[in-house]
Amino acid sequence: MSEARARLLSTASRLFYAEGLHSVGIDRIIATAGVTRATLYRHFPSKDDLVVAYLTQADEAIRARVDAARAEGISTDDVVRTIGRSIADDIQGPTFRGCAFLNAAAEYPDPDHPVHRAVLEHRAWFLDTMTQLFGETGKPDAEPAARHFIMLRDGAMTAGSLTDPAPIVETFLRGIEGLLTYRSRDQQPGT
Repeated sequence: MSEARARLLSTASRLFYAEGLHSVGIDRIIATAGVTRATLYRHFPSKDDLVVAYLTQADEAIRARVDAARAEGISTDDVVRTIGRSIADDIQGPTFRGCAFLNAAAEYPDPDHPVHRAVLEHRAWFLDTMTQLFGETGKPDAEPAARHFIMLRDGAMTAGSLTDPAPIVETFLRGIEGLLTYRSRDQQPGT
């Protein structure tokens, strides 16, 4: 990645996350990044391409965090907990403004738009990953558990951006523990 492309993407990512995708214009990104319009369009043919690159970078960062958790050599239950704590840490961060992907989906509701498709691709990967992890814990209902985890995550990220994140994070982490310890009726002792 060229230095100019990296600076553009870094600048756009910071502004998009802090202020919203539609509210940040190309002129502002160019001025803040200190590049020319030609440089921007050489690297990103349209604003939509820049937004997709921003989401792709966010996706890659989350994938790297999940990979790092998996590489720690800990139990799968603890991998799920580590992913949850990472999300909780984000929610409690000083610049937290919700989930970049949920925010993007709200601004680009058309399911055929490249930005919306980037959101859906990330979410499909995350669901697949969490389903695999819950399956590795021995849960017979891994996909419903993964969907539940993602719903908890989505709610925590939304609520955590609106109010004091401390009780939100506590509830989110408690929910993860519930998912890890819950067993279906078929698995309950004595039934």
